[in-house]
Amino acid sequence: MSSQRREVTEGQNNERKFSNMKNRNNQLTTILFVVALALASIVQAGPRPDGGPTYLLVNDAPRPDGGPARLANDRVNANSEAIPEGENRPVITIHNSTDSVKRGKTGSFVLDMHPLMFGGMYVNFSLSGSAVAGVDYVEPLPPAYIGHSGYGVILIQTLPDPRDSSIRRTYSVVVTLEPGAGYALGVPSSAIMWIKP
Repeated sequence: MSSQRREVTEGQNNERKFSNMKNRNNQLTTILFVVALALASIVQAGPRPDGGPTYLLVNDAPRPDGGPARLANDRVNANSEAIPEGENRPVITIHNSTDSVKRGKTGSFVLDMHPLMFGGMYVNFSLSGSAVAGVDYVEPLPPAYIGHSGYGVILIQTLPDPRDSSIRRTYSVVVTLEPGAGYALGVPSSAIMWIKP
């Protein structure tokens, strides 16, 4: 009798383990789907006439000639001038991952490099805005690193507001890419994030 109970118990345990594994796989699939949807609102991919991929950044302005918004792999510098074909410098652009972040949370700016370079690259940047480094946020130290994947992140860790609660307001953090060796600045070369009370 006890051996039958043991076999039933082992069978039930195996069924529970299998059920837990299925639930974990479903959770992973759901997480990946949510991340894909979140990225879809930032970058819209589509084919180029020459067959290569394009990445249309949603926050880019329409072109003056009435064409579509700037493509992230269009080769332009900070003055919106075309980069000469002979130069193979990667173009660096920036955008924020979220428009605003609450105090005590972390916001981020995403750096994008096209074309990709093996080994990555360091990119200079400066900070400005109405928020005060050391009071409203922890100041990130330049330069930022873009890995061989073509992406880099500048994290802004916000701090609790030390001001009187009656004068709390929203403050801005602006990250501006600065020129450096081995890369050109694309458009946009600056991005803003708001720190909300």
